[in-house]
Amino acid sequence: QVQLVESGGGLVQAGGSLRLSCAASGRTFSDYAMGWFRQAPGKEREFVAAVTSSGSSSYYADSVKGRFTISRDNAKNTQYLQMNSLKSEDTAVYYCAAGNIGTLRGNGNGVIYWGKGTLVTVSS
Repeated sequence: QVQLVESGGGLVQAGGSLRLSCAASGRTFSDYAMGWFRQAPGKEREFVAAVTSSGSSSYYADSVKGRFTISRDNAKNTQYLQMNSLKSEDTAVYYCAAGNIGTLRGNGNGVIYWGKGTLVTVSS
């Protein structure tokens, strides 16, 4: 089992920045690829970003490419999502996920480990 706890969400003005963190416990963190998904009100969950278990490769949704950066610190069992130039359409609950890089880069179906989410609200 892997337990995931997100933090760092909040209210920010458009154009601002936030950094989300996801602390993992349980099984060996470095065994898993990690990712972020989000779900806006009335919309389906969507992929945001993912990083391989070693941190050597990262992947992004087109909507966040160039603005968001995913990273991980295997020594601290933590992954991060640095979000810059935030837009109102980034408003959503952001979920941390762990698993296989293939499933993390999709729609999230098949991902076993999820955090409970942290709310990001971007005011325009």
